[in-house]
Amino acid sequence: MLDRRNDNDDPLWMGVLNITPDSFSDGGEYFDRDAALRRVDELVAEGAQLIDIGGESTRPRSAPVPAEEQIRRTTDAIVHAVSRGVIVSIDTTDAQVAEQALRLGASVVNDVSCLRDGDALARVAARQGAALIIMHAREPMSKMQGFSVCDDDAYQDVIQDVRNEWQQAAKRAMQAGLDAQDVFFDPGLGFNKNARHSIELVARLHEFRSLGHGIVVGPSRKSFLAARVQSTPNRRIGGTIAACLACAARGASVLRIHDVLDVRQAFAVARDIGQDGVRDWRGSP
Repeated sequence: MLDRRNDNDDPLWMGVLNITPDSFSDGGEYFDRDAALRRVDELVAEGAQLIDIGGESTRPRSAPVPAEEQIRRTTDAIVHAVSRGVIVSIDTTDAQVAEQALRLGASVVNDVSCLRDGDALARVAARQGAALIIMHAREPMSKMQGFSVCDDDAYQDVIQDVRNEWQQAAKRAMQAGLDAQDVFFDPGLGFNKNARHSIELVARLHEFRSLGHGIVVGPSRKSFLAARVQSTPNRRIGGTIAACLACAARGASVLRIHDVLDVRQAFAVARDIGQDGVRDWRGSP
């Protein structure tokens, strides 16, 4: 489902829809029901093949949102996205929320907790025949001091440490009944990692291909992108594009992004600038 790439070898495009009042990049913009449904249509028009819908913020120090409220926030958007024919992912750490979303037609569970609280999410995904994205993270959002706030020495080797910790979660997921092909790796850029850690994860992303699981990456608007040139989240499209191109070149099969059209355009131009693209435009030399 998520381990294929587009016909032109681009990754699959996963659009982001946060139906929250407090998400880090677009908090409140799509909290209204009608705005959320319009955003689904916009993401589809921009070329998203997947839409990741969440009703709980992953902003540092954010408070947990009860399952009933997450369900209330996301239900209509899930139903609408399913009706538009895209793959729908539910972004939640709550098994009750995941189960309801899957009943409504979602087919992917996106877990940003690295199954920290047990295997309930994995069991729900296995029972419903869904895929599970496991994002590496060490702490709940409520304990994070901030995106990219982490001591340099928190990891001896960020690649090996992330690999080992993620593999433990993946093992639990498969013991809960999921096939390996339905479990996807996300390095968790910015989550309990500083800018140096996140940059290294992008630079060495290809080393995770040996895990044997599809790779999903979400660099979009993250704070590590502003380490060199300071900017607010909605002014980080340039950094997002650079990171997305690097991730795709290193084996990412899915890119989770806010600005789908901008990233698609960058990939198209990069492809056309290459030798094959020049030949397509000008004919054989």
